Amino acid sequence: MSQPTLPDFDSLWDYSHPEQTETKFLEILPQFPDGDPARLELLTQIARAQGLQREFSDAHLMLDEVEKQLSIDSSRARVRYLLERGRVLNSSGKPNEARPFFEQAMKMAQELNEDFYAVDAIHMLAIVADPASALDLNLRAIQMAESSGQERARGWLGSLYNNTGWSYHEMGDYESALKIFEKAETYFRSVGSADKTRIAKWTVARCLRSLKRVEEALSKQMALKAEYDTIGGSDGYVEEEIGECLLALNRGSEAKPYFAKAYELLSQDDWLVEKEPERMKRMKELSGIS
Repeated sequence: MSQPTLPDFDSLWDYSHPEQTETKFLEILPQFPDGDPARLELLTQIARAQGLQREFSDAHLMLDEVEKQLSIDSSRARVRYLLERGRVLNSSGKPNEARPFFEQAMKMAQELNEDFYAVDAIHMLAIVADPASALDLNLRAIQMAESSGQERARGWLGSLYNNTGWSYHEMGDYESALKIFEKAETYFRSVGSADKTRIAKWTVARCLRSLKRVEEALSKQMALKAEYDTIGGSDGYVEEEIGECLLALNRGSEAKPYFAKAYELLSQDDWLVEKEPERMKRMKELSGIS
């Protein structure tokens, strides 16, 4: 009798709603027998969902359980354990402690010919690196993804283009940043990802503001706002950028309601409130909210 096919839990990921993803993972966990490497991989993803909810202690406890059950041999489960341990450390403000885990994950993934996870590890190394090193690492990751014969590894390209664009942007090379941000938009449009295409459009417009092409930036952000209005949604980052563009064009009074909306939406983001208090303070002040 053939063994039942286990669920493809990676397809259940919704990174915007990690609490819902964790619930889905816990629901299917009993289908994975003890000792099965796939069960250990699933446990690493439960830990990742917990980390995204900033439940760092729970995530580490889950990863401790995985570590106890891992064999000493190299395996995809061990690669994923290393990646998620590093991610939880980085998300909890410990990038230097995270780096060795990403380095080990990259080396092991390459040995196992697991290009998807090797690219993942390099992209995480870029996230914990200084801007100059991050650029080199992102370019290396792009080269690996573009040359990989594994389709899933090539699926990293949109995110890598975006990250590389921000590396150029942080270095003040806005022209190079714009070119690769536009490449990201083209990629996401080609794979039919509406949500990520909208994010890429925002990024292009944000870079245009850095290039002092403010009228163009404002036009693109207003078009994005219209898109969100059409689908019955709104985006705090779009509202914030419209406000910044109007402010740069000396239209401060027009900017106020956009900053107010941005503050209303983005103040609900615990990560942003914690990591960028000055940005939140500026939004509030420019909105005229007392």
